[in-house]
Amino acid sequence: MRSDAVRKGMQQAPHRSLFNALGMTKEEMERPLVGIVSSYNEIVPGHMNLDKITEAVKLGVAMAGGTPVVFPAIAVCDGIAMGHIGMKYSLVTRDLIADSTEAMAMAHQFDALVMIPNCDKNVPGLLMAAARINVPTVFVSGGPMMAGHVKGQKRSLSSMFEAVGAYAAGTMTEEDVEEYECKTCPTCGSCSGMYTANSMNCLTEVLGMGLRGNGTIPAVYSERLKLAKHAGMQVMEMLRRNIRPRDIMTKEAFLNALTVDMALGCSTNSMLHLPAIAHEVGFDFKPELANEISAKTPNLCHLAPAGPTYIEDLNEAGGVYAVMKELSKLDLLNLDCMTVTGRTAGENIQDAVNKNPEVIRPVENPYSRTGGIAVLKGNLAPDTAVVKRSAVCDEMMVHEGPARVFDCEEDAIAAIKGGKIVAGDVVVIRYEGPKGGPGMREMLNPTSAIAGMGLGSSVALITDGRFSGASRGASIGHVSPEAAVGGPIALVEEGDTIRINIPECRLELAVSDEELEARRAKWQPRKPNVTTGYLARYAKLVTSANRGAVLEIPD
Repeated sequence: MRSDAVRKGMQQAPHRSLFNALGMTKEEMERPLVGIVSSYNEIVPGHMNLDKITEAVKLGVAMAGGTPVVFPAIAVCDGIAMGHIGMKYSLVTRDLIADSTEAMAMAHQFDALVMIPNCDKNVPGLLMAAARINVPTVFVSGGPMMAGHVKGQKRSLSSMFEAVGAYAAGTMTEEDVEEYECKTCPTCGSCSGMYTANSMNCLTEVLGMGLRGNGTIPAVYSERLKLAKHAGMQVMEMLRRNIRPRDIMTKEAFLNALTVDMALGCSTNSMLHLPAIAHEVGFDFKPELANEISAKTPNLCHLAPAGPTYIEDLNEAGGVYAVMKELSKLDLLNLDCMTVTGRTAGENIQDAVNKNPEVIRPVENPYSRTGGIAVLKGNLAPDTAVVKRSAVCDEMMVHEGPARVFDCEEDAIAAIKGGKIVAGDVVVIRYEGPKGGPGMREMLNPTSAIAGMGLGSSVALITDGRFSGASRGASIGHVSPEAAVGGPIALVEEGDTIRINIPECRLELAVSDEELEARRAKWQPRKPNVTTGYLARYAKLVTSANRGAVLEIPD
């Protein structure tokens, strides 16, 4: 056992004395040591229930003959961090979570791990750690929030942000906004649409790192506690069979995840996180893979914000396995991939049934013949840019308009809410990338303001930052290279014509090469806006968004 390094032999007598200080019995010291990574805290709604999930996992581990030991992982609520300096600290926590979990697991030599994440950066951060540590590991998330109900309709967090925009436009009263405020987020759990947290929890199932229902069983269901107990028991089976994360998270598993991503219409943040996780196992996940897979993968789900259905509806319809079963009809998945169940993906989905063809469209009747995400290229994004195609209205799939240029999110929001943005405009927000932000803030506030002002079908937004999974419309992010390193987005001037063609995956600035070179000759890098602390270190080490914004030590 790996934990023998801290438990067995005369040299380890001092170590055992410290286990005795924990109140651990001799019997417990003789069992496999299983680390339970709990992301519980009292500030994130998606994490406030993780203490109960943790207790259920501990019980499952103990029932199966292991000794469970809990240690923490941090987590940020992107909704609370949105629209101010706090959002600079969101993406950057992914690496803090991975690093600190690696440190704890290696320092204490756990034999196996159970990861308990739920929200946006917590899930990929722990998947990255699992790949690094590579001991038997299973994931069990805290589960999605139930949808809210306002004026007889289901609602979610994106509705709340858009209500603020509607108030600014004068189409909603303060009393209306207050009703949304009190009813939109009615329970604990990750926000109820196909936003980043739920996207990553669902893709954890597809990668093979979580049990059935990990991404969809609502947080408030007792079934979620049963799932946690089974996860605790299953990690002991994985330990007995020596099934490890790198046996599961193979190239084929990542291609499966990207395929299901296209069918579900996941958050564009998956195009940051899947490459970062793949990087940990040595697979060079290029964003362009998305277009190749999208071309042959039908979009089967229009979950909020793309449509009127929610994660609770996906759960009732058969969950992630039912989506995979539909895709298997077209031979789009590698069904031989190993999973935490000890069975292959094909064996896992054998009995899956699509119980609601309105929530999960059959492959014969998809929302579209192509997938939910598109990767764009052109002289404005020579490397790549990303858009959630499934959340773009037909009118904006092809668009041409004048650039309205802003060097930070706050200036753009002020212009939108001040009525200075009109139909046809292309809002450009730059210097918000991984280095330039630093931290690559999400732009849910401006996209929601655009929608709330009634401009969602006539205004596009382009940024080297990123978008919340709650964003909808022609919201094009991850523009690479970013402005801070001299990418073409830094050279855009007010009034320049920008051409967007999502079906053809093109993003063009209608300016000649000669003019762009002249502008480049005059361009000067901006001074870093953060010079101390973690953000400053992050800005020096982080790579481009098209590489997953991973951290690398400079040569």
